[in-house]
Amino acid sequence: MNLNIVQKIYEAIAFLFAISVHESAHAWVANRCGDPTARMLGRITLNPIKHIDPIGTILIPVVALYYNYPLIGWAKPTPVDPRHFKYQVRDDILTSLAGPASNLLVAFVAVIGLAIVSSTSILGHELVHGAVVGSSSLLEPFTQMLYAFLEINVLLAAFNIIPVPPLDGSHVLRHFLPDNIRQIYDRIGVFALILLFVAGSRIIAFFTAPFFAFFDAILARI
Repeated sequence: MNLNIVQKIYEAIAFLFAISVHESAHAWVANRCGDPTARMLGRITLNPIKHIDPIGTILIPVVALYYNYPLIGWAKPTPVDPRHFKYQVRDDILTSLAGPASNLLVAFVAVIGLAIVSSTSILGHELVHGAVVGSSSLLEPFTQMLYAFLEINVLLAAFNIIPVPPLDGSHVLRHFLPDNIRQIYDRIGVFALILLFVAGSRIIAFFTAPFFAFFDAILARI
């Protein structure tokens, strides 16, 4: 099978897992903070079917894969009712940040996996650092899968902290805005998100670059 196709399959698997972890984390933290809405709807689960959004989980990623763009998308938003929170601002911020934090946790686990592969043998070390491609070792597809999990989860975490509604970063920023500006900010919604996809490559790169640089520095040491 073509290596490029195999890589896209790995990325698609990593993406589905990443959004499932992301939304489950939102639902779990919201439930811990007193809002059972998402839990009652079965959203604390790694089953991707529960989190699929037709546009963000299927259409946008398929287009991205077809044109070799970075695999960015989103899942069906986790329903949260802040009225159930004891501390509405704090708990809303914690719930919002839980998604990106969970993706970074998965990325760290992937790095640990790559470190283990690198320590197994000379071949493992070379595979992790890209010195070998097309080997017959089972370590190669395993390494590629770990890299896919690392890259997709870092990308999803960084993308979601961009303070553009309805991304997670906007749920944090909105609490620090005056009421009149917050109302306008909340109404930007999907239009700002579409604009970000169409013309915001530099903005996305601005937020993702520091995260990738951080993990690249770690990988360089293993």
